[in-house]
Amino acid sequence: MFGLVATAALTAAMIAAQLVGLTRLDLPLVLGTLVTEDPDRARVVGFFIHLLAGQGFALGYAAAFALLHRATWWIGALFGGLHVAIALTVLLPLLPGVHPRMASLRAGPSSTAVLEPPGLFALNYGIQTPAVAAVVHVIYGVVLGLLLRAG
Repeated sequence: MFGLVATAALTAAMIAAQLVGLTRLDLPLVLGTLVTEDPDRARVVGFFIHLLAGQGFALGYAAAFALLHRATWWIGALFGGLHVAIALTVLLPLLPGVHPRMASLRAGPSSTAVLEPPGLFALNYGIQTPAVAAVVHVIYGVVLGLLLRAG
């Protein structure tokens, strides 16, 4: 349950940042287009994919808190910082290699991809994207730290 709450907070903050123009990263669209071409369906499917992934990460956070024998908001924030560092430097840059509808930097002119690759730190989606991603992932970690401490 805690993972669901934290992931919903992260996703809501990310969507809000996109809607106010702080980033062009539409994570539900990126994830959903892994399984469908239709952008409207992709956003719905991607939202649920993201919630599911958030549950998995929440279990990892909970295991780490258990190993430390404590859960606090600031440890959660540190975990969120580590989480986003890995996402921006490893996971997102690898995405064009497996995403069927995402261009890559090496795809060439014959590519039929419709999504732009994120690039290192997801900078292709805007200069503020790394900061937005960092803030929302720290929020995720803080929420988990607070909820698991109380639970």
